[in-house]
Formats: sequence, structure tokens, C-alpha cells
Amino acid sequence: MKAFFLLLLLLLPTTGLADDPAWQAWREGKALLLMRHALAPGTGDPAGFVLENCSTQRNLNNEGRQQAGRWGDLLRAQHSGAITVYSSQWCRCLDTARLMALAAPQPLPLLNSFFAGRGDGDKQTAALVQQYSSAQIDQPTVLVTHQVNFTALTGIFPRSGEAAIIALPLTQPATVLARITAP
Repeated sequence: MKAFFLLLLLLLPTTGLADDPAWQAWREGKALLLMRHALAPGTGDPAGFVLENCSTQRNLNNEGRQQAGRWGDLLRAQHSGAITVYSSQWCRCLDTARLMALAAPQPLPLLNSFFAGRGDGDKQTAALVQQYSSAQIDQPTVLVTHQVNFTALTGIFPRSGEAAIIALPLTQPATVLARITAP
């Protein structure tokens, strides 16, 4: 039985450990946590999409809501102080950010999806890089966004609820310090 637990410890990803350098950089404001929204089955948004009306959008399912809650637990385990949370204005991102229960999410249009021509990916990504061009920020920060935004910035195609800790100053492509699967 003891051997089983030892093997289990060896298989755990280091990104979950408090002393991991990527998590330390995030806690110190030297990195951002970039996250694709939690599970919202499907692709894109239905015809008739209206940003201000969640009933016209693809939304989190029960598993996605649970993922978001587990993200909040994980982030609180990593940092007991204040955490800044920015989110795309899409309901699935805002809901992910709210359900993490870290802080009231601040809508940030630069994080809005540009899938299917809804925005300007090059301009949004460049503006995000410019916004985080300093080597350090005041406190740990989470950015909740969409797959296309995540991919444009990092070159990674993330699964729903996946995150990356990315170094500051932000560059394109971003310097990825760690990838974290949905808890």
C-alpha cells in the first residue's frame, strides 16, 4: 500500500505543488494564469448570438460549473491573498470566473472571442501583450478567455478548463511556464 502512494506522488504533476517555480512566479505577480473557460459543450455560438443575452450563447454545463469551482479551490490553495480576475464578456467565461469565487470578475473586451470573425484576433492579442508589457504586476491575476485567444497568444490548443501560467513581460508567443489541466 505504501508503494502505491509513493508511486502516486511521483505521478502527480509538479504544477500542483505550492513550491513549483511557475506557481511562485504567479503568486509574485511575475506571471499570469491564462485560462480557457470551463466546459461548455459545442463549438462557437448559436445563430442569433447576443453578447448581453446568455440564453443565446453556448453556456457551461454541470461539469463545467463544477470545474470552475475546483479551479477556485486550487487557486485559493496556491494563494491566500487577493487575486485579480479578468474575463471575456461571454457568459461562459464570466460564469467560470464567478464560480471560481475568487473576486468579482472584471470584464475585459481584449479577452472576447474572435472565433468566426467576431473580433480582430491580431489587434486583440497585440493589445493584450501591450497591456501586460511590464515585468511585474501588483498581485496574482487570472485571465479567463476562449480557445482562439489562448491559442493566438501561446500556440497551444487548450481543452476546456485548461490553463497556462505565462511569464511577464508578456510576449507573442507567450513564454509558458506551466500547463495545468482542469482540476
